Amino acid sequence: MRCIHPYPCAPGPLFVLLWLLLLGPVACAQSVRPDTVSRFSGTLTLTQNGISIIPTFSLDKPALIFNLAVGRGRLTFEPDLRFSLEGKPWSMLFWWRYRVLRDRRFSLRVGAHPAMNFRTVDMQRTPDGTPEEVIEARRYLATEVVPSYRLTDRLSLGLYYLSGWGFDDGVQRTHFLTLNAALTPLARVGDWSLQAFPSAFYLRTDDLQGYYGSATLRVQHARVPLALESILNHKISTEIAPERVLVWNISLRYTFNRRFVDYRPQQALP
Repeated sequence: MRCIHPYPCAPGPLFVLLWLLLLGPVACAQSVRPDTVSRFSGTLTLTQNGISIIPTFSLDKPALIFNLAVGRGRLTFEPDLRFSLEGKPWSMLFWWRYRVLRDRRFSLRVGAHPAMNFRTVDMQRTPDGTPEEVIEARRYLATEVVPSYRLTDRLSLGLYYLSGWGFDDGVQRTHFLTLNAALTPLARVGDWSLQAFPSAFYLRTDDLQGYYGSATLRVQHARVPLALESILNHKISTEIAPERVLVWNISLRYTFNRRFVDYRPQQALP
């Protein structure tokens, strides 16, 4: 299996995770100062069906998803790396996100990312015409605007708008607009909580459009970094393939969060 030129063969998921854990904070800090990285967090998700950030699209096979965040203050670097359990890359998004405003009730975030989406295709690249499996990478660029308002300590409402551009064969323009809510928690029993994130969204890809309803349900323990999560996406009306009525998955999530303080050497006493 080889990758189509000019893209190098994509690294495996464990290599990418190790690279980000060891070199990601350093690479981010090089643009500022080494002592400015104050937090490093993320989630590792194992699922029987990888679902995209636009939930009408899915990998239709088990997947491993790394979501990481490193930064300080309002600016963060947040790579989103997705692989099938066969070790093949699915997509890589390299988000830069900036919190324009955040107070007790209202928050506003903007972001942008370059991205690559991968697919496996058969090509006749040998002299005898024998099909050969290769990985094709397609390049994208996207921006996002994310306002939200907290009505109560348990209920938030928000909008999510993503605009994307494609640079290779496939979809060239994408518009994704979501009206969403967060019920955190929807219910609580002792240290266990049920969180719900319902949404309705409009999707336009080039000249095709669709309307969908979606919901994410999460069961979590207050003192355990693991959570059980399910995404359900239901078609209302669409012209966009695949026109499946229901897309769903069940996932196991592991969350970590590390914070760092600035190091200031103390002067020796006289």
